[in-house]
Amino acid sequence: MSLGELVARADARGLAASGLACLDRCLPLLDGDDDALRPLWAALAADTADTSGPDWAEELARVRAELAGLGGPGGVEGPGGPDGGDEAVLLVRGMLSGAPDDRSVPALRAWADACSAAALRVHRLLDPAADPEGPAPLVVGELRRQTAVLELLAAHGPAGVRPALEASTEGRRVLRAVVSRRARGHDARL
Repeated sequence: MSLGELVARADARGLAASGLACLDRCLPLLDGDDDALRPLWAALAADTADTSGPDWAEELARVRAELAGLGGPGGVEGPGGPDGGDEAVLLVRGMLSGAPDDRSVPALRAWADACSAAALRVHRLLDPAADPEGPAPLVVGELRRQTAVLELLAAHGPAGVRPALEASTEGRRVLRAVVSRRARGHDARL
């Protein structure tokens, strides 16, 4: 099934996990703590008919406050300019600011779609081997992870949240390595 079909069929939890996973994988661009989004993952995992668990809107506000003003690591440059003004950093900030407080299916679907496109664009911008004629390796990996997250949630419901987080963590490590290499290359040019 295609990524578009998976998004179209996803429930609220799957859509929230999809958007959150895209943001999580791109977090290295904000130079944020790897665990910054854990409370949102916990809110998804605990989301049941019992509302005593973590609240999505409250956790989202806390995460936004924690990540506000983080400019990203040095050396992250792309077509949009260096560091904090870089298009990739702006895309990640847009993912965070666009997260809906209301976990309605329409709001989450719009956010998941926007996060998917933004994450793919971020990976395209940062791929040193990007070939305009063919698929870039980072983009292919990101597309694979986006699909895996939606498939895990569709197949396992709440039990799919943890494996989705693990897939996202793998992608975050890949992007962190890319950002680190770019920063070292930037420092060498100074």
